Amino acid sequence: MNIKRIFDLLDRYEQLFKNKDDVFGAKQNGKWIEYSTKDYITFSHQISYGLLSLGFQKGDKIITITNNRPEWNFVDMGMAMIGVVHVPVFTSLSSVEYEFIFEHSDAKLIFVSDKTLYTKIIQAAKKTNIDNLIYSFDKVDQVKNWNEIINRGKESAVYYREEVEKLKKSIHEDDFATLIYTSGTTGTSKGVMLSHRNMVQNFLAAAEVFQLSLNDRFLSILPLCHVGGRMGNYQTQYSGSSLYYAESMGTLAANMKEIKPSGFEAVPRILEKVFDSIVAKGNKLKGLKKMIFFWAVSLGLEYKIKNESSWLYKLKLKIADKLIFSKWRDALGGKLRLIGCGGAALQPRLEKIFWAAGIKVINMYGLTETSPIITINRQTKPDLKLGTVGTLIHGVEIKINDDGEILCKGHNVMLGYYKNTELTEQVFDNEGWFHTGDIGYLDENKFLVVTDRKKEIFKLSSGKFIAPQVIENKLKESVFIDQIMVIGEHEKFASALISPDFFNIKDWCNSKNLKYKSNTDIILIPEVYSLIQEEIKNLNKKNAKAEHILKFKLVADEWSPVSGELSPTLKLKRKFIAKKYQDQIDQIYSKQMV
Repeated sequence: MNIKRIFDLLDRYEQLFKNKDDVFGAKQNGKWIEYSTKDYITFSHQISYGLLSLGFQKGDKIITITNNRPEWNFVDMGMAMIGVVHVPVFTSLSSVEYEFIFEHSDAKLIFVSDKTLYTKIIQAAKKTNIDNLIYSFDKVDQVKNWNEIINRGKESAVYYREEVEKLKKSIHEDDFATLIYTSGTTGTSKGVMLSHRNMVQNFLAAAEVFQLSLNDRFLSILPLCHVGGRMGNYQTQYSGSSLYYAESMGTLAANMKEIKPSGFEAVPRILEKVFDSIVAKGNKLKGLKKMIFFWAVSLGLEYKIKNESSWLYKLKLKIADKLIFSKWRDALGGKLRLIGCGGAALQPRLEKIFWAAGIKVINMYGLTETSPIITINRQTKPDLKLGTVGTLIHGVEIKINDDGEILCKGHNVMLGYYKNTELTEQVFDNEGWFHTGDIGYLDENKFLVVTDRKKEIFKLSSGKFIAPQVIENKLKESVFIDQIMVIGEHEKFASALISPDFFNIKDWCNSKNLKYKSNTDIILIPEVYSLIQEEIKNLNKKNAKAEHILKFKLVADEWSPVSGELSPTLKLKRKFIAKKYQDQIDQIYSKQMV
């Protein structure tokens, strides 16, 4: 059937997957609870009726601040069918950020998942006079429960059934469907307005690439408020696959063993963590087993797609798969074959190693403003090239501007920024091209390679330009470096602030009998400094002289969205980091090196 609006997915379920018992799955009190097609359709309509009975009208806005769970879909579809704009918001924002979004979005109701989040947002809600219109999915004392809206929907279905059908028919594919606030790495979040067409055409393109089936299970990891997580959510539903929601990042390995997914979606940081945990286990092996493990890893780092590899390499890979890579897949549930990856630059070594292990990392590129996909790698040639972010999806155009910026046109480009005509006009040129703010080039005049953010590239006092992401990604290949920010704008040389991978550093310290009590102790150990220095020297040998990291400072903090150094999508918040570590930066540049 023809899908044009987000809620058309429900009709597709009714027609093609009517008897499906496990549309969604989520863990409650230690047990996986599944929801059927009938549950999905019924709850979604009851939300529609309930919201209408509360006086909601087409164009009103409702916020969700919740962990990934089936209920998110019920309220999402319930809103969409009556033209209410869904405003999904990250769970890791500050009170100031919540207050801004509550005020700016004009939202009239908030759904939260639990008591913890209710406590986190209540003060911001009071300041914006929306505190008496908060509903929780979990039962929370003295807080309205979402079942109150469900029950209103049941009671008023007879009055609103026909009205919902009329509203559905009145909704056009170009209508404003969702307001997504960017994670704000450089300042105040921007409200991105996306239409039904934006979202639908994107998940149709993804579904064509992933080719999931009715018998597949997909594990949802990225937050549903993240445009990539949401796109993955919809494309899985379009394919009729079962969608299970991971409890948390901490339970990812356990959830995979339980669910045995065919795929999941991720940002590069998640893949880095998965790979680092695998390598950490390899480091604990002894003798011949350890030697075979790292032989397989080295082989994987040389991976090329099948018709580009020699017969000898294929033979070695087959042996490595039997001895090592098959065990990796078993640890990830045994059926994993696909990982959708976007949101930031992916280290080429990670892409190669996962493909070598029989797990295809589908690397893609886009922004919240582009719904998100602009380009995506396919599973096979001719539209597959590792080390790139793939080729265009149907109906989208790009061109590379004179300064290297990637420009985009197509059905994926946003309606604009909410309440900000001036900013909207700034990102569109006179010919209608959307300026992404990313720098890149086309390989073979077809495959996009993204090199850095335009605003993040800086100039040394010598006039040499530095693209920090490229250097940072190479250094993060070290198992001893968790996060790094390259600095040096208007200075004589490039330097770095480094948050070590304390898990691996502690193991290394223990093996050397080096004593410590805290992270602060660790970064002061001369041997640890020398260890990181050696990693940087090895990279410097491969880079142009201007790109050499000549000084660095280790920090004791583990960077995260909670502590503020990373955005909710795990990107560096450079201004925040620079301000937080200004003293360390001043120390780096207090005595200029020759």
